[in-house]
Amino acid sequence: MEIAKLRADNRQAAGSRAARRLRKAGKLPGILYGHQQAPQPVVVDAHDLNLLLEHGAHLVELDLDGSTQAALIKDVQYAHLGTEPVHVDFVRVARDERVTVSVPLEFKGTPVGVNEGGVLEHDMVDIEIECLATEIPDSIRVMITDLRLGQSLHVRDLQLPPNVTAVSPPEAIVCSVRTKKAEVEAPEAEGEEAAEPEIITRKKEETETEE
Repeated sequence: MEIAKLRADNRQAAGSRAARRLRKAGKLPGILYGHQQAPQPVVVDAHDLNLLLEHGAHLVELDLDGSTQAALIKDVQYAHLGTEPVHVDFVRVARDERVTVSVPLEFKGTPVGVNEGGVLEHDMVDIEIECLATEIPDSIRVMITDLRLGQSLHVRDLQLPPNVTAVSPPEAIVCSVRTKKAEVEAPEAEGEEAAEPEIITRKKEETETEE
């Protein structure tokens, strides 16, 4: 497996003001920790990191201080709108180390139950797995063609790649084909009854005027 490379520099200044200056310059503050070493503040190019995230990268080779270090993109914090990254966490790993990560689920096919009048509902969009740091899959494919109305697919039913185990509970539901919910409409009688007092009031006013 080819590991994506990412340039990182030591981050000297700390605090929210310094972080804002970095982001304004197209940089992203971060932290590198793990393997019983002291946490190291770093800064990376925001554009380069976004490209890696868009391609689903988990493991990167950080080029830091003239040496390289394999690291997992452990967590990315975003701004309140959820689109712009503001901070990234890296954790040091060995290439032969087993790690726990979340990868997206890729649903394939149209369930038989949908043609029977049901609707497909996704209970999970990603799954937590354990595997070698160098063998993290881009996604887990989920075949749902044979799923009938009223049936559910569980984590234990997934076909995982070799050397990959699920950390998510085996009984957890991945997706289901459920009956469509009936639409509830307000009875017309209620509207007619609501209008009736107004009619009575008008008749009463007409009688009082004639007198």
